[in-house]
Amino acid sequence: MAKTGKKYQEAAKLIDAAKLYSPKEAVELVKKTSVTKFDSSVEVAVRLGVNPKYADQQVRGALVLPHGTGKSKTVLVFAKGPKIQEAEAAGADYVGAEELVTKIQGGWTDFDVAVATPDMMGLVGRLGKILGPKGLMPNPKVGTVTMDVTRAVNEIKAGKIEYRTDKAGNVQTSIGKVSFTDEQLLDNYITLVETLIKVKPSGAKGQYIKSVTLSTTMGPGVSVDVLKASSNK
Repeated sequence: MAKTGKKYQEAAKLIDAAKLYSPKEAVELVKKTSVTKFDSSVEVAVRLGVNPKYADQQVRGALVLPHGTGKSKTVLVFAKGPKIQEAEAAGADYVGAEELVTKIQGGWTDFDVAVATPDMMGLVGRLGKILGPKGLMPNPKVGTVTMDVTRAVNEIKAGKIEYRTDKAGNVQTSIGKVSFTDEQLLDNYITLVETLIKVKPSGAKGQYIKSVTLSTTMGPGVSVDVLKASSNK
């Protein structure tokens, strides 16, 4: 069994493992139990009552968190012609076409999100085996294959996140930093949970949200009462 540090053990004592906390209580507690010297990320793990191996039970999409994630994302845009200038004006960090494909084929992936205009996908498709496993492949389902390059880049820079179920039906993502106010974290949390509820697959049966856990980087988890999962109290 893995050993935990003294700070973790002290933090864990503040949490009642048998209790299900309201979202407001969980946010307050998760900030108190941060164990790192740096500004930790606040993570949410939601276990959904879905079986992702079936197409009609997969949960995937993107949303803009009201207060961002506290992390500046590096954005790459595959484009040509006037769309190059549009992407640069929107604040994209890297913009190009064939030269970027060649660079990535050489092993470079120093960016967080890739956006592409639809006419570039034939070229970008060559990178599927490289970008796919890293979760960097542009996808129309999450708004990263689009002609509206300005909107895509602006949303990503403003705090847009992607979410998707893993093989076990869990959705895990960051909703901010410990330095955020309780209200900011709660707003971001509610936005995520309400979005997941709205996109509930038609094939999902029984209890949809099975568990919700908040935690910080390397910190202990705080269980949220699923009956109050989308409440701001």
